[in-house]
Amino acid sequence: MTFLLETIRLGLKNLRLHLLRSLLTAFGIVLGIASVIVMMAITEGSKRSALKQFEILGARNVIVRSVKPPEQAEMGGGSSSQQTDMVLSYGLTRQDYRRLEAQFAGHAEVIVPLKLCGATVTRGSRQMTSQTFGTTPDLPRCANLPVQQGRYLLPIDIESEASVCVIGRTVAAQLFPLEEALGKTLRVDDQIFTVVGVLAPVGLAGGAGSALVGRDLNQDVHIPLTTAMAKFGDVIMRRSAGSRDITSIELSEVYIGMPTIEAVSRGGHMAERIIDIGLRRGEDVTVIIPYELQEMAKRTARIWSRVMLFIAAIALVVGGTGIMNIMLASVTERTREIGIRRALGATRRHITWQFLVETGVLSLFGGMIGIFIGVFGAMALGAALPDQFPTQVTGWSIAVSFVVACGVGLIFGLYPANVAASQDPIVALRHD
Repeated sequence: MTFLLETIRLGLKNLRLHLLRSLLTAFGIVLGIASVIVMMAITEGSKRSALKQFEILGARNVIVRSVKPPEQAEMGGGSSSQQTDMVLSYGLTRQDYRRLEAQFAGHAEVIVPLKLCGATVTRGSRQMTSQTFGTTPDLPRCANLPVQQGRYLLPIDIESEASVCVIGRTVAAQLFPLEEALGKTLRVDDQIFTVVGVLAPVGLAGGAGSALVGRDLNQDVHIPLTTAMAKFGDVIMRRSAGSRDITSIELSEVYIGMPTIEAVSRGGHMAERIIDIGLRRGEDVTVIIPYELQEMAKRTARIWSRVMLFIAAIALVVGGTGIMNIMLASVTERTREIGIRRALGATRRHITWQFLVETGVLSLFGGMIGIFIGVFGAMALGAALPDQFPTQVTGWSIAVSFVVACGVGLIFGLYPANVAASQDPIVALRHD
């Protein structure tokens, strides 16, 4: 124990004698450890953000969606005069929905249709593009849409074709900025609806989840499906930048809630077969399985984690090489000191431990500073750019960084320590 304490004391004393050189030597380890923590925090934060967005849809869902075929999408960009009498008809039909409902009976927990309707939503002088959907009271069970104020649609609303709506958080903020939305009315095209509920904010404004949903759920307006069919029909006309787009879609989406995650893939293949049997051939209907996309996101995140670790490992190797280089130079500088210690009775083990202690202290000191800079840098980056660089510092990344810092000191200090211990005492004493 006395030998170890004395060796540590000698190592620290020598590092203090060359303080600036010691700090510059540890700088490589500082950068390497900090880069490991920051890169892993970005990777972990991005992965959690993407998975959270996927989970908004429900990991047990299968989504069957109407999509505009490529040839019709090209036709839809023409001028107003070219499209006056042209109605583009595509997507899911009510017959498709009935077949899905019949085939999934006993296999799915719930099947929820959505029908897009209306072109604009207005309240007084305020107006926004419509994201109004007719649906059923079961939608929150599938899409994880909690109601923040009021209530969601009820079966009685469906039966009575009630003129009520539930709005997203953005709709409430834009149309009712200075008043409570509950009990107030808004207009979808020329139809008036009473607000009975406001949805809680949904974090899908950007990223993978938004691309999957195809819209920002905070801008949704939900009305009873029967009301949507009775008041809006199937034809939707939208005007933008001097052009007009007239489409006929019976149903926009169908959410199929499966009982377990294991059943999701099977449910997706079932939906694809049902659509194919209807001779749709996937041209205007697509089947989306969020769970499979979630697993893909996890695999992508793991790949990026390995890439990031490889890049950070290069920085650590550079830092370790710097330590080894400085310690080899120190061996040359201290050759006479080594000879004197050997002459006074120090063994090779003593000399080896002295140099290992010095490299260990350098790497440990650099690792601790690197951990502090890495954690602080990751938190600052996540706070400054939460959308571009969501970060999540994990305990295991700090632990791994600390162990790696110690390992770098031992591995890259071993060779210089052996070189120092191998010095011939007589030759070392003659060295100037």
